Amino acid sequence: MITPDAHSVVALNDRSREIFRHIVDAFVDTGEPVGSRTIARKLNGVLSPATIRNVMADLEYAGLLYAPHTSAGRLPTDAGLRMFVSGLLQVGGLDSEERNAIDAHCQAAGRSPEDVLGQATGALAGLAQCASLVLAPKTEAPLKHIEFVNLKPGRALVVMVDEAGMVENRLIEVPRDLPVSALVEAGNFLAARLAGRTVTEARAGIIDEVESRRAQLNELTAKVVQAGLATWSGTGPSFERDASLIIRGQSNLLNNVTALEDLTRIRQLFTALEAREQMVRLLDLVNKGEGVQIFIGAQNELFGMAGCSMVVAPFQNSREQIVGAIGVIGPTRLNYARVIPMVDYTAKLVGRMLGYEP
Repeated sequence: MITPDAHSVVALNDRSREIFRHIVDAFVDTGEPVGSRTIARKLNGVLSPATIRNVMADLEYAGLLYAPHTSAGRLPTDAGLRMFVSGLLQVGGLDSEERNAIDAHCQAAGRSPEDVLGQATGALAGLAQCASLVLAPKTEAPLKHIEFVNLKPGRALVVMVDEAGMVENRLIEVPRDLPVSALVEAGNFLAARLAGRTVTEARAGIIDEVESRRAQLNELTAKVVQAGLATWSGTGPSFERDASLIIRGQSNLLNNVTALEDLTRIRQLFTALEAREQMVRLLDLVNKGEGVQIFIGAQNELFGMAGCSMVVAPFQNSREQIVGAIGVIGPTRLNYARVIPMVDYTAKLVGRMLGYEP
């Protein structure tokens, strides 16, 4: 029996690979089951329908194909698609027209990072005819100004302005008996230590200084400083941070609906896209790998909707740390050979344009 994973490729002979490839190609084109007579015609009669049926039966036994109806043709399973993508798919490069279209959308002159990311997702959605999405951490440029604003007992607003002039506000919880003077003192304390540095760069040293100077600092002021730092740097898993998630092109998913089953899957996709936390957690998995990653069907427990796929790639900063991810999501019958290089190119372009990559 052939194990349906990446190692299955070596167990398939040339005949099985060719037949399986034609079945996957037909599935990507039409989404319909493929019969032995159709494959025989594509092979110009080199193999008889009976021979092809035998091979298809072996592939089905191996878990790479299934029959949606008793008398119908065959479709690739999620495991079959993963095997095809990992071992049989031939991925080329982008043609100049597609590359130019992405470049034009992502021109960053005079635009904020949010604009660049929004344009990038729009370009991917249009070219791939899928929904596209991007996850990026809150911008952490060197800071120019920070202050705390009292809102009501137990709540304060942290206002940060970076050197590019971008303003970001965050709500934090503070002791209910906190005097306004403690907020002013906390703002002054951080302003003197954060100016020209990012929170991540300065956080460890500031926390050590808070601990060593706790006697001099008002206890409530020290709590404000630590609450502000925790809010801005994110101390939990990255998917729990207040990251930017941009989604574009949901309407593209409806363009190629060919059957009621497709419509059901599209509805599942819409539901998934609305579940922001689930999508952020899924994109966070990119931190555990390199290059383009592909999630097909129920491969991952966070992406448990059969019939859906995601192709996603990270973009990095100058220290080669992953700071975000961009990709597309759609039914499993994506044109992987076209979408994979498209996502890879866009991720690298976004990294360069935002100053993340050299």
